Amino acid sequence: MTVPIADVRSQELFTHDAEDALLWGAELVNTMPGSVPGDSSPDTLTTIEDLDAFFTSLPWTGRFDRDPAELEAVRDLRPRLRRFWESSEAEVVTMVNDLLREAGAVPQLVDHDGVGWHVHATPLEAPLAERMAVEFAFAMVDVVRAGGLDRLRVCEGDDCDDVVVDLSKNRSRRYCDGGCAARAHTAAYRARKARRA
Repeated sequence: MTVPIADVRSQELFTHDAEDALLWGAELVNTMPGSVPGDSSPDTLTTIEDLDAFFTSLPWTGRFDRDPAELEAVRDLRPRLRRFWESSEAEVVTMVNDLLREAGAVPQLVDHDGVGWHVHATPLEAPLAERMAVEFAFAMVDVVRAGGLDRLRVCEGDDCDDVVVDLSKNRSRRYCDGGCAARAHTAAYRARKARRA
């Protein structure tokens, strides 16, 4: 289930473009099939139509080729982004620097389409996967500088490995948007009821 970016925010912890990138980054990672026993999540980014739907659901600008090579490049980016949720601060810093260096990123402040000031570090003509990687890397710069790596989590559902960006005020988000919280609460309720009986 896709939650609109504006609905997830309770307050702005990072810059608006960083929060957007973290949320679409998590959404992109979560298109991969599950790897936890019992998680039967399918791969939901297998066709150009899937990529088109993902692209048009977000405020992207710039080049979009809609071809198999672009689809494969974006699919290949997913495991690289996933590692940001599983790595130490030192590893994250290395990954950020690698993504920026590989793209030859040159940051520029821009203001277009009513979004407000934000950073573009690749030309609009750069390949989509490259623009995605750099935008996500810049979001991670904000996260690292703010000491916010603990806001990147893996869902605590028993049979789920979706990633989560916790933008809550009290850092309390533990589950993805796929119903894991409801299942966990129901299981806990049933366990309490069984103990009482």
